Amino acid sequence: MDPSEEKKPWYKNLFLWYFVIGCVTLFALRPFLKREPPPPPQLHQLPPFELVDQNNKPFSLNDLEGHVWVANFIFTRCGSICPLLTRQMAGLQERYETYGVDEIKLLSISVDPEYDTPDVLTDYAELHGADPERWTFLTGDLESVRALVLQGFATGMGERAENEVGMMDISHSGFFVIVDPQGWIRGYYPSDADGLDEVYHRSRHVFNESH
Repeated sequence: MDPSEEKKPWYKNLFLWYFVIGCVTLFALRPFLKREPPPPPQLHQLPPFELVDQNNKPFSLNDLEGHVWVANFIFTRCGSICPLLTRQMAGLQERYETYGVDEIKLLSISVDPEYDTPDVLTDYAELHGADPERWTFLTGDLESVRALVLQGFATGMGERAENEVGMMDISHSGFFVIVDPQGWIRGYYPSDADGLDEVYHRSRHVFNESH
């Protein structure tokens, strides 16, 4: 056999080494090659509002100035979607706390303000483990709440009515809404698992954009 045709040991194969070095380099650079999506666009700006929190203290848009926040819409005697929405908001709270994200606030707005007094909301907040430093529940007069939900957030809010099983119900949005420090709505996200992942990551993108 021609010595020139003798098979070289694997460790002398230059092409193999180029491949190995390329793979190692690519693996090392992976964190730097990840492209973070841009923050979501500004949709429209919320108007000023004046409501009341679960501590019976006045609460306005000014109280959220400088903060990214996530809002949803619930009422405490809701037997349909609201318990799930509140558990999901509690899950977001836990996720922010786990990863040390202290600056993003949470807001749950009652669409049944005539029943959901501050005392009722206080009990509801405690039942669901709401951190009062992060998660605020809002009520107020019906006209102000309707104006904020319908004109401010540009989402739905129906009248009180009995549903098919005789329980009181109010139709309302099941979306989570991200708002930036200047009061601009930055996105509406569904309440499924993928939507909540979007809320978490997108809210952090908006926060990073403003800091």
